[in-house]
Amino acid sequence: MGKGRLEAFTDGVIAIVITIMVLELPVPHGTGWSALHPVLPILAAYLLSFINVGIFWNNHHHMLHAAKHVNGFVLWANLALLFAISLVPFVIRWIDEAGFDAAMPTAAYGLVLLGAAISYFLLERALMGADGCDRSELSAAVGSDYKAIISMAGFAGAAALAFINVWIADAIYVAIVLLWFVPDRRIEKRAVAGARAGRS
Repeated sequence: MGKGRLEAFTDGVIAIVITIMVLELPVPHGTGWSALHPVLPILAAYLLSFINVGIFWNNHHHMLHAAKHVNGFVLWANLALLFAISLVPFVIRWIDEAGFDAAMPTAAYGLVLLGAAISYFLLERALMGADGCDRSELSAAVGSDYKAIISMAGFAGAAALAFINVWIADAIYVAIVLLWFVPDRRIEKRAVAGARAGRS
């Protein structure tokens, strides 16, 4: 089974999610700088979420570039990832309407990102299995994948801590973004090395 349709479908869904996020942003009432003050929190949430979705899309792109085969498990894992990502606009709107000091929407944000991270992890493993783990270029590139494990633990911890202190949870969400903000080059480097080896 080819991976072209999987890539195209994923790109389309993520583009729609980003479009929905920006369309949900409230328009400031007024024309001065002071009119922006009430919408700054939701703009910050949008920026954080845009980067999070972008991180998943960026790593998804490199992961599929390294993978060679797609099977049914891969398709379902990819759908689970897209389902979780599609919930991001929903939780942003909930946070905006409930208030940025509301524990439950803040925790839900972490749970949605945790679902996306787990789904991405399962997709990664499904692609390795489809290629054959012992000879998978993706498997060799990923290695221990400590950043994914830290992220999943961080999202889970932040969701729980939101009921104690919302700002601590928010700080953890920002810290995880910073962890991934520098692109993960492992897969890209492996692919370039493999291409060079093939030409030699």
